[in-house]
Amino acid sequence: MSLAVHVLGREVATLEAVGDFKSTMTYHDDVATDDFVSLTMRVRRDAWVWDDVLHPIFQMNLPEGYLLQVLQEQFGPHIGASPMALLSVIGRNMIGRVQVAPAGARLDEPATPVDVAALLQGDNSEEAFAELVRRHATSGVSGVVPKFLDDAAEHVQLGPHKKVTLLTHRHIIKGSSQRLPFVALNEHLCMQVVRQVMPAAVTEVSLDGQALVVTRFDVDEHGARHWGMEDFCALLGLRPAAKYETTWERIAKAVRDHVPAANRTDVFRQMASLLLLSYAVRNADCHAKNLALLYTRHDDVHLAPAYDMITTAAYPDYVKNPPGISFMGKKTWSPGKSLQTFIAATFGLPPREQAGIVERIGDAMADVGSQVRAAMAEHPEFTEIGKRMLRAWQEGLEGLRDKRVYALGSMAWGEAYSGFSEPEPVKTKRQVIGRSDLLAKH
Repeated sequence: MSLAVHVLGREVATLEAVGDFKSTMTYHDDVATDDFVSLTMRVRRDAWVWDDVLHPIFQMNLPEGYLLQVLQEQFGPHIGASPMALLSVIGRNMIGRVQVAPAGARLDEPATPVDVAALLQGDNSEEAFAELVRRHATSGVSGVVPKFLDDAAEHVQLGPHKKVTLLTHRHIIKGSSQRLPFVALNEHLCMQVVRQVMPAAVTEVSLDGQALVVTRFDVDEHGARHWGMEDFCALLGLRPAAKYETTWERIAKAVRDHVPAANRTDVFRQMASLLLLSYAVRNADCHAKNLALLYTRHDDVHLAPAYDMITTAAYPDYVKNPPGISFMGKKTWSPGKSLQTFIAATFGLPPREQAGIVERIGDAMADVGSQVRAAMAEHPEFTEIGKRMLRAWQEGLEGLRDKRVYALGSMAWGEAYSGFSEPEPVKTKRQVIGRSDLLAKH
């Protein structure tokens, strides 16, 4: 199978499968140097050969988990379920400026519209989202909950009530699940903290707290493709499944390899902020697919705004998870002075600036705490999750303010963090490993 690769709507290369475990991408003649497909694949005459089913930039856009299951069920019987076959289906709707499609296929075929306004107002149960995903799943976006792209092109009137459907090419829509109830609301509240500290994606949450609409930052103000985007799995040549198998040291090296010197200081400052925020909100899901670079040219590369930030510690199944990415050979929520030392040595941020970021995080948490309490009052089913979020935020930030880290002393948290009972204790499920079915039951 071969596919045409496009950058900003211009066909620039051919992607071909070579057997079952190798692929090649060859640029066409006379392609402009700025029309490169990946920061790791400059325009050249020789083919880019990859000893895997797809090059990392294309693997980055393949679906995971639930979306992968849906697409395999829908398209597998017709075209097969190989990565190249799936890419031929979803490649028009990749994140960033690259699109992939069968030769001669149109790139602007509209998807069935998603009624974003109704989504924010309506019932967004897991069953409702499952049906939406079956109808609209079109791209590989990282994460553990169902997501899909709103990829239609214009405003239209639908149905007897003439509801306006927002079709802007500008949103990623995410749902909650039984395993992660109210994860959309969780993420929205965390992102309100993040946005007060560093550039971050804009989010809206539905009235029922079960759906999140994220404004895409890889497009321009009109929703047209503008920025190239590559996560650090792709930049490091890792399969998406290996997103937890890297280190902050390797990520920093990739920044030095791909970000021009003029932008590097800002990128490292934002990375330090992101690392400290992950510790403060207790987000164990900060991994290599949740960090990315945006670019237009090789000399115009920046860190993407923060996205996919949640308090994983609010959920019993994830409360004991360590940080997603290691540094100095460790994954621990109690790093001591090594965190300060690492950020100073690797990102070039002196301890005083780091302490200033921690102070801003504390101010943001104190401010957003009232929003968490309001959400607990509005959604009784969210109450226990909200309690765990507030306690996790306190624990995370106080760990950073401790004398063994930044020595900032105790913080005045305000009314939002008091006046409620402690969250219910997390019950650890008993696991029996290696038990034979032939043994008698006791």
